[in-house]
Amino acid sequence: MKKNLWILLIIVAVIVVIFSFFGGKYNAMVDKSTTAEKAWANVETQYQRRADLIPNFVNTVKGYAEHEKSVLEGVVQARAQATQTKISFDDINDGTLAKYQQSQGEISQALGRLLAITENYPDLKANQNFAALQDELAGTENRIAVARKDFNEAITDYNVYVKKFPNNIIAGMFSFTPKAMFASEAGAEKAPQVQF
Repeated sequence: MKKNLWILLIIVAVIVVIFSFFGGKYNAMVDKSTTAEKAWANVETQYQRRADLIPNFVNTVKGYAEHEKSVLEGVVQARAQATQTKISFDDINDGTLAKYQQSQGEISQALGRLLAITENYPDLKANQNFAALQDELAGTENRIAVARKDFNEAITDYNVYVKKFPNNIIAGMFSFTPKAMFASEAGAEKAPQVQF
């Protein structure tokens, strides 16, 4: 009788240890995944903030630079395309993130062209609304950079965790897959040339 009791206690102890181990690993994956998902939501929030500022910025410039209509329309069109490109956290992979980055990059390029033409309008540059919106956009671009960096850090932590042994076995059992990170845009490795 005592022998059977000891065997039962050993079996229960082994089961508790196994469940504790697997449960701890699983819970850590959930924590890291949730942290990365939150970081992704922060990236989307900053891009949405930029998209929300663009109509006010375009309308302010429009009053001064009406004949620059094609540039203004380009900004509005790029904004429309970028706001239509949405990715859920579960669908983040190299392809979907590249598509998302491309649409956001088109906004950046369109805004760059818009800012370049504003140099031709000294009255516009002196306008307080324009200056405030330009500062808001610059601040938003900085927030986007920080959010992307934080997202990459959270994804790196998550990816390393789910790829390590024995975590990779548990991750495979519960569909925790590595996620893509933001990468620098094409051509970013070349420094811009300044000519006088």
